[in-house]
Amino acid sequence: MTCTLGISAFYHDSAATLVVDGHIVAAAQEERFSRTRHDPGFPTQAIAFVLAEAGLSLAQVDHVAYYEDPALKFRRVLSTAAVAGFSSAATYAPVLSDWFKTKRRMDRQVQRHLQEMGDRQGRVIEVHGHHQSHAASAFFPSPFERAAVLCIDSVGEWATTTLWHGTPEGLKQVAELEFPHSLGLLYSAFTYFCGFKVDSGEYKLMGLAPYGKPVYADRILAELIDVKPDGSFRLDWSKFEFIGGEVMTGEAFERLFGGPRRLPEAPLTEREFDLAASVQKVTELVVSRLAQTARDLTGERNLCMAGGVALNCVANGVVSRQRTFDRLWIQPAAGDAGGSLGAALLSDRRARKVHVRELPKGVDGMKGALLGPEYSDAQIKAELDLCGAVYQQLDDEAFDHRLILSMEEGGVVGWFQGRMEFGPRSLGNRSILGDPRRADTQSTMNLRIKFRESFRPFAPVVLAEQASEYFDIVEESPYMLVVSPVAQAVRRSVPAAQAALSGIDLLKVVRSSLPAITHVDFSARVQTVDRERNPRFRALLERFDRRTGCPVLVNTSFNVRGEPIVNTPAQAYRCFMRTNMDVLAIGNFYLEKTQQPHFEEAVDWRETVPLD
Repeated sequence: MTCTLGISAFYHDSAATLVVDGHIVAAAQEERFSRTRHDPGFPTQAIAFVLAEAGLSLAQVDHVAYYEDPALKFRRVLSTAAVAGFSSAATYAPVLSDWFKTKRRMDRQVQRHLQEMGDRQGRVIEVHGHHQSHAASAFFPSPFERAAVLCIDSVGEWATTTLWHGTPEGLKQVAELEFPHSLGLLYSAFTYFCGFKVDSGEYKLMGLAPYGKPVYADRILAELIDVKPDGSFRLDWSKFEFIGGEVMTGEAFERLFGGPRRLPEAPLTEREFDLAASVQKVTELVVSRLAQTARDLTGERNLCMAGGVALNCVANGVVSRQRTFDRLWIQPAAGDAGGSLGAALLSDRRARKVHVRELPKGVDGMKGALLGPEYSDAQIKAELDLCGAVYQQLDDEAFDHRLILSMEEGGVVGWFQGRMEFGPRSLGNRSILGDPRRADTQSTMNLRIKFRESFRPFAPVVLAEQASEYFDIVEESPYMLVVSPVAQAVRRSVPAAQAALSGIDLLKVVRSSLPAITHVDFSARVQTVDRERNPRFRALLERFDRRTGCPVLVNTSFNVRGEPIVNTPAQAYRCFMRTNMDVLAIGNFYLEKTQQPHFEEAVDWRETVPLD
């Protein structure tokens, strides 16, 4: 038996993954334990979890893999500091000091942290390239024997975009674009300019795009990014500020786009809507051309994707519907957290001297991305009792019947079941659920449950075999990573007076028989639910369909704005009581808000959770 621990750490979304003989045993992000969103620290608690899941001590682990090459990254940081010049010396001085002291040998820091956790002496940390880790996370858990692999992010060491060929023998890189020419950094620059947090708010920009028109797309293509027919591109990096190290944009952006950046939490204007629509259109253009090039260079009929830009599910939907490839598979932990998985798989294959394709057992190798902690009924009961919770324990059928009745009446349900998801999406185990047929569900969830901006859309979950009846979807989407148009059959005509609305007022328009999940451009970020990946969640959806004739629910992550997704039963109860959720469904324990004791905290939680 070969046991391999993969680690991503020290930048954002630190995580740990344990692989045993090619099979993914457990994986989790550190943020779920530390409660610090996108936690960059060493994933001590995540490592402890994955080892406990396998019943191993750290000393019993055969190999430890790190997800990027710190020496190569150090050379890129040095080069960037030299280009930035004297004017950025104050910014780069502390950065370079950290690199000279520790970061250029980050493998030694990993080694040191592991020894503090009780690891054996002489541990060798195996280092893999950042994009190589992304590519491995995309290809090896995929259901394909052969595939093209496309990885796009902000930057790893030098690479920002890479194309790979996955074959039975392994992965071979076939093309690369390097820093500072980065689609991820272009998107993050607009995220920053529109007043959202970099490495956090990009999904907000994607959700904002349908409210605007791509009026700035030609300007972006003329002034900021030169895109070639094959999808390769070059940024005019002199118009950005990220080389200087402190901010993403400055005076050049202000001149191009009519004034200063929007301040965080300031009102959104038509300019932000149009900027979001414009950079989204450019992103879709680049990604679709890169996908075609991946097809041309490899000759493959299947495509795998990873890297932060692979979380842009609108662009993924464009690629899927263009049918450049027969099938598309996207790593659900496509960002840096998934690097821990890719690194572990690379070291595992090297250690076992594998030179053939080991296809996953099942629909893919990710087990529905349900790779995190789970809790027994006894553990759930103990935590609920400590919270003073009032609950009933019911069998599955009675339990689901009561949940469905509550949702039909407009209730919002906190759903906590089985193993926690790995990656940024709640996929039916740490979810907040509602009835998509109700026009008030979207605003209720955003403003009374999630305490987040009203413009943000919610995702539908749908029985896989009925997905095409409700959405123009051409293949499965089990990880909620493809946006598809809502089918004509469920759309409603929009009166002329409402069609003339713009901006946030577009939320007032009912566009389909599923208004809670239909975005303002008639799109939805679809999750298809099959029998193999998540049978418990599937059973709830089937019961909802039998009672209502609707095989669709609203699904959003079980957290509030600025907080990581809940991990433990106590965290789930606390989130339930802090919000206007009506029901908590945790294991087989059914809790109604009206029956709970008075809940009060010494400090308002909204003062302790930083906004995302």
